[in-house]
This record gives sequence, C-alpha cells and structure tokens, in this order.
Amino acid sequence: MAMTDTSPICDFDYTATGILGDKRATMLQNELHLRDRVGHVKTRGFDLPGKGFAYGLPYDRREFTAANALQGWNGTYLTKGGATKTKSATERDFMYLNRAAIAGGLVKAPENSDYRATHDARRLPFDKREMASKMRSRRLPPTMVFGIPSRPSTPIFDLLEHKYQDRWVKERQNQLSAKRSAEIKGSRNHNMIYETRASLLRTYQNPVDPAPLWQLPRFTKSAKPHLQTFRKDSAKASAFKHLETDKIGRQGDFGTGIYEKAQS
Repeated sequence: MAMTDTSPICDFDYTATGILGDKRATMLQNELHLRDRVGHVKTRGFDLPGKGFAYGLPYDRREFTAANALQGWNGTYLTKGGATKTKSATERDFMYLNRAAIAGGLVKAPENSDYRATHDARRLPFDKREMASKMRSRRLPPTMVFGIPSRPSTPIFDLLEHKYQDRWVKERQNQLSAKRSAEIKGSRNHNMIYETRASLLRTYQNPVDPAPLWQLPRFTKSAKPHLQTFRKDSAKASAFKHLETDKIGRQGDFGTGIYEKAQS
C-alpha cells in the first residue's frame, strides 16, 4: 500500500530554489522564481488587497435621488460639482463684464481676471411666462413647418441615363466655344499678322534623314552577312512593308508575337 505525503506545503516549495537555498519574501513576488503547480492556476506573484477592498469604480452618492427630480427638486438643483443652487439665483453676465473691462482699457488676461474678481454683474432672471407670452404674440402662418428640411431623393433615372455626364459635356463645350470666340475677338482687335506663302517658305526646313545608329567599325566593313535571302532590294522593301502592316494584329512590343484574338 502506497503512502501519501501529508506534509504541509510551504510557499517556497514551488520556487526556483525549492526547499534549499535562501528564502526571501521577494521570491514569492517575482514571476521568474515561481514554478507551476499541477492542477492549480498559474500564480503571477501579485499581492491581492484585503477583505474589505471593493473592486470597481467609486460611486459618488449624491444628496438627491430620482424622487427629488420628479418632485421638481423642491426649488433647488445640482450643479456640475455636486453643490446645490437655487433656481432664483441668476448667472453672472460675462458679456457685460468684458465690455466694461474693454471700455476701461483692460485688454490683457490678468487685468480682465482682476476686473471680474472686483466687479460683479448679473443677468436678468429668465421668466418662462414672459417668454410664452412673447411666443403667443408672434403671428406665425398656419403653414409654418419647424425643423430641418429633408434631403431630396436621388434621381436614380438621371443616374442610369447618364444625364449628369451629358450635362457636364455640354457645359464644357459651351465653355470652350466661349473661350474660342473670345480669343478670335481678341486677335481681331490686336491686328493679328497672317502667314503668307512667302513667310511659310521662309520658315520651311528641308527634311533631313536621321543619323544611322552607331556601330563598331569592324562590323561595318568586314562583318558582312553571308546570306542574301532576298533576290532584289525591291523584294526586301516590300517584305518589310508587309511586316509593318502585319504588326497590327500581333502581340508584343515590336509586333513579332502571336496573333491576337478578334475583339468585339
């Protein structure tokens, strides 16, 4: 009968040094010194907080709840910082303070801040009943529609018929014709000099054959072809002429490849 080891497990039994060597508390916090334990989750060497630790984000409990909001806040409401503020309190009129500061010659930011700290101006209280009376006094037409107008639907038939393309082509033609007519009018006004036959003959240049490609001297004199497959020069010229026309239906950069298929 096999005997099982019931000795208590030490924390240092699953470290790099085991039960031998120095045992330091930092070894239990270093993942490089820890060893895996069969049938258990891999430890990372991090210390967990105590039992009273609450995980998650802190929840700031406020003084008011949804019931206070439904009841109208009882004359008060919360600001961004969490403090209460009465509805009757008016806000500071910063526009008036800025105008007064500029009128007093204070244009720099520190001077403006000091002026706001020493002076105070409040906006007039907002009265909903007065605003409602003003709205009722305005006479709006019965067909008045409020809101943002909706975007018109895309004319799909115009897209299928390429009407936008035809419109653009016509506009371009009109622009070019207008530009050409303006150029003609301008040339008439500036005494345009027309070319005559004498002026054209004066500027005519006789065509010159292009220079032949450069070759080594030994190939131009001694290295002559051994075979002459064409009996006459006229047959050679006609063959090369036929080759030029035959290049159209062939593939390749120089028109010497296979014939291309007919394209519809």
